[in-house]
Amino acid sequence: MLPPMAIFFPLFTLLEDVGYLPRVAFNLDHAFCKARTCGKQALTMCMGFGCNAAGVIGCRIIDSPRERLIAILTNSFVPCNGRFPAMISLLAIFFTGMNINKYGTAFSALLLTFIIVIGIFTTLLVSRLLSATILKGTPSSFALELPPYRCPQVGQVIIRSVFDRTLFVLGRAVIVAIPAGLIIWLMGNVSFSETPLLTLCAEALDPFARCLGLDGVVLFAFILGFPANEIVLPLTLMGYLSVGTLVETSSLSDLAALLIANGWTAKTALCFILFSLFHWPCSTTCLTIHKETGSLKWTLLSIVLPTILGILCCGIVNFVSIFL
Repeated sequence: MLPPMAIFFPLFTLLEDVGYLPRVAFNLDHAFCKARTCGKQALTMCMGFGCNAAGVIGCRIIDSPRERLIAILTNSFVPCNGRFPAMISLLAIFFTGMNINKYGTAFSALLLTFIIVIGIFTTLLVSRLLSATILKGTPSSFALELPPYRCPQVGQVIIRSVFDRTLFVLGRAVIVAIPAGLIIWLMGNVSFSETPLLTLCAEALDPFARCLGLDGVVLFAFILGFPANEIVLPLTLMGYLSVGTLVETSSLSDLAALLIANGWTAKTALCFILFSLFHWPCSTTCLTIHKETGSLKWTLLSIVLPTILGILCCGIVNFVSIFL
């Protein structure tokens, strides 16, 4: 988790210090008002690209309790840095043919941008749905000071981003890392009738996972990956290889060979990407949502909303693929 956040948060804080981010909120206010929310949600959504937990904390800048709650519930619809590596790898393997020339790279970037746009559009759509149902209300008046552009104070930016955001998120992640690591180890190393628990659970989930265009190993990897999205793909490889530790491959070609040998197709990769985009928030984000809202009800809703959407999207893709 550390390397991507150590890059993203200083750059995000740099844009904030320059005076650019308030203008982003101002320019996007019209789109969010159409969803009956506030333009400041654009800032919390952008922060979610680094870490959804940090994006949830950023919702404190929204004055209206109703709009703040909508921003919290929809923050996980944009992919955090933990989801990008798997998405980029699968796009390169199954949709661009691992082309390393400029055209292949540009096409991969275009596909990734399209996925991000889907996440942003879904954020607006679900925000509008919540505003029309359980969180009815009209958008509050939008008042935001637009500071002049200024030369950033790089030293303060680095210190503020490291201590206020990076270390804070890592600290909350540590709370669940040790018990989660123990569970993953037990799943891979404890066996019944010489079959690891991980394999047994994956086999039990396989029929439902097939309806989503996935398999039991992938779905169970998403469940075990609740502590951190970064470990979903390594958990999948761990299940395929039936080993007791997390697995990482040395190259994309090795990863491609392993996935294809286990029945992966472009449809599987697409369903994996969609479910990675729309599924329950990680444990750190859930803990943060519970702390910010003080409510188990809203925390559970933040888990159920993206999960239902992910199941529907993957189910539709799988059905259309079979039909065609």
